[in-house]
Amino acid sequence: MSFTGTDSYIATEDLMLAVNAAIVLGRPLLIKGEPGTGKTMLAEEVARGLGKTLFQWHIKSTTKAQQGLYEYDAVSRLRDSQLGDDRVHDIANYIIKGKLWEAFESEEQPVLLIDEVDKADIEFPNDLLQELDRMEFYVYETRQTIVARNRPIIIITSNNEKELPDAFLRRCFFHYIRFPDHETMQKIVHAHYPDLKKKLLKEAMEVFFGIREISGLKKKPSTSELLDWLHILTREDVPPETLKKSRDDKKMPPFHGALLKNEQDVQLFDIQVRRSLRGY
Repeated sequence: MSFTGTDSYIATEDLMLAVNAAIVLGRPLLIKGEPGTGKTMLAEEVARGLGKTLFQWHIKSTTKAQQGLYEYDAVSRLRDSQLGDDRVHDIANYIIKGKLWEAFESEEQPVLLIDEVDKADIEFPNDLLQELDRMEFYVYETRQTIVARNRPIIIITSNNEKELPDAFLRRCFFHYIRFPDHETMQKIVHAHYPDLKKKLLKEAMEVFFGIREISGLKKKPSTSELLDWLHILTREDVPPETLKKSRDDKKMPPFHGALLKNEQDVQLFDIQVRRSLRGY
């Protein structure tokens, strides 16, 4: 069984090879790429394409590695002891399973997403090295070792907010998702909007890639933002001629707020629009 993309997720040949290589090696797949290139969605689509259960662990700046294994709820146990609850005699009642534990318990091989690993403390990846290597961990409160029934397909995403430790990188299979070219982007759009008129798509792509080529943008519009913009254009029945006229007249395209997300980029658009390689 190998991943070949899905009807709603257009995977390049390189990405499919990376996913399948990580599965064969039994290594976590570390995915990087600019925001909006489908890193998080990849795990969802791998699970759907291979017919596997997906466990998602979304990392925050305050997340600790231990939370992925389990947490001991001492506060609830103290409260129950004050209320005379018999549950306090079994400490296992106060062990909260984390996403790794849930994945390890799965009857069939699951997919585990560790999303935006670089948001957490720099030591976070190192704190998971043994668990990801050995596929087991020890629960001190209950004195039991949790061993994965089936090695999960682990997909880890990073937005390059901070450098990841070398020891962690050595244990991963790495792939960088490049921003889609015109041809790939057309396939992505077609997967989401199969009935989109060709002329509207052509004009929208000219506008979209023209904006991305403006030098100095703080945030270039991403694939997901293009899809949102197309949704608005089709919902409001904006004709392709309107998009073409905005390019010819060197003006903001309609509903540009779906593409440009801060005032600096809007101002930059106004300043550099005439220098764009796409006719702006």
